[in-house]
Amino acid sequence: MSDEAEIDDGPQPREPSKVDPYIRAGMNAAGAFPFLGSLISAAAGFWSEKEQETINNFIRAQMEMMREEMGEKFRVLGEVIARLDMHDEEIKKRITSDEYQRILKKAFRNWAGTESRKKQEYVRNLLSNAAATKLVSDDVVILFLQWLEQYSEFHFEVIAEVYRARQISRGAIWSNLKRPPAREDSAEADLFKLLIRDLSTGGVIRQHRETDWQGNFVKERPAPTRKGQGSRTMTSAFDDEDQYELTALGQQFIHYVMNELTPKIAYAPEVKPGKEADNKDV
Repeated sequence: MSDEAEIDDGPQPREPSKVDPYIRAGMNAAGAFPFLGSLISAAAGFWSEKEQETINNFIRAQMEMMREEMGEKFRVLGEVIARLDMHDEEIKKRITSDEYQRILKKAFRNWAGTESRKKQEYVRNLLSNAAATKLVSDDVVILFLQWLEQYSEFHFEVIAEVYRARQISRGAIWSNLKRPPAREDSAEADLFKLLIRDLSTGGVIRQHRETDWQGNFVKERPAPTRKGQGSRTMTSAFDDEDQYELTALGQQFIHYVMNELTPKIAYAPEVKPGKEADNKDV
């Protein structure tokens, strides 16, 4: 045995390892480095090589996701610009105004709501029409952005059916969307009722109402029923009696979001090999 006893002082902290250059560049670009970079540098001395690599891989994946998201935003912005007539002085004033910049910030800040290419097209249409036309106030345009973030593509399919038919029942909507028959106590029926309720309380659609010559809604008189002749079951989720229509807001939403302006200039953003399949409409 050696005269000099070996003293075990426990695990020794490692020399702080360098942050992956790819990650460092990404965090700098994202503005996250002052916080995240300091955290990594402080903790690196206590991580093993395996732990360090796990963290690096995790952050690298998030940086790649942010890079792809930034690319989507630039593509949509380019498609908006390509659809605007920059010879029009009113449009040039509009896109540089504080009001329109507020709309742009709202659209791109809430990008997590545009989970599909179809929703990205809706955002593009809204930004293009909001720059080229002034049919509604900017507060309404902001509301439309909130609807794009809040509602699913199933919601928008229903809105499109109501628009096409002008007046349509819930049963006809379900049938036109080629949905299979479902029981009243099924999850599909509950989902459909929730969806109709979302759009009704959100002010997009409503049950059809008669109006007088001044546009006032006329109260509907309940149909008289004899005692014992009323139905014992509740109204079906796929009812064919009550007719639904778009509200005034819903009609303007269709105009701004589902009407595409024709591009004024040719614009073909580069698509990386292997990304084509990811960008197909859902």
